[in-house]
Amino acid sequence: MNLLILAIAPVVIILIYIYMRDIYHKEPLGMLIRALVAGAIITIPIIGIELWLSAYVSFFTGLQAAAYNAFVVAAVTEELFKFLALYILVWRSKAFDEQFDGIVYAVFISLGFAMVENIMYVFRFGDQTAYARAFTAVPAHALFGITMGYYFSLSKFFTKRRSINFISALAMPILLHGVYDFILMSRHPLYFVVFLPFLFYLWRSGFKKMKLLSGR
Repeated sequence: MNLLILAIAPVVIILIYIYMRDIYHKEPLGMLIRALVAGAIITIPIIGIELWLSAYVSFFTGLQAAAYNAFVVAAVTEELFKFLALYILVWRSKAFDEQFDGIVYAVFISLGFAMVENIMYVFRFGDQTAYARAFTAVPAHALFGITMGYYFSLSKFFTKRRSINFISALAMPILLHGVYDFILMSRHPLYFVVFLPFLFYLWRSGFKKMKLLSGR
């Protein structure tokens, strides 16, 4: 039970924070639950596809293998399914009526996935993993979601650069997610030096995007 709480707690904290940042028109609770559940459900096809793609990692060695795992196996697969869930659930929804809404729904979907992933990791590796992921992987998924939701909203509400923003809603989270995983999977000391600065960039960029769309 304690491990379950440790796995879920950081997800709940971030979700509450994002919900509170939506100050003008709160999203319907039903839609938020659907977004969270959608994020959890996409874990199933993601695991299957990642297992299939992982079979080909033997074709690569060293940093090439790390890059393949980081960008192709993890980043592309996970962010693509998050994006599809976001588009199917939200794009034509009447609830998607404000700029900040894209961030709210993208984060809820991302953390629905992160919650299931975190439970799996924590139950497998224990409480030390829970504490580490609470400050790294779980917030990272939220920040990838913020990036996705930011460009998703720009594409929805602004005609200028609509196509570019729509593509960026998928491409930018893939890039950030890939770089994040590559730094960890490379296990190269020089890459670990840039890990904390990269996390700082993710946080700074994420809060800036939220401020731009929320007005505060």
